[in-house]
Amino acid sequence: MSSKRKKRQSPMPASSAGLLRFFEDETHGVKVRPEIVIIMAIATIIVSVLIRIVLPL
Repeated sequence: MSSKRKKRQSPMPASSAGLLRFFEDETHGVKVRPEIVIIMAIATIIVSVLIRIVLPL
């Protein structure tokens, strides 16, 4: 095969049920940095623990 033909017909990597192609699509929505998500999760855990300490049932 010529190199031009290889470039045009490069095989797609093996994927399971199209999951690989799902992440290639550009989504329109809220974009949040991963650091912010982790900080919010930790803050939620801390607030939950503090509420348990301050207001025991």
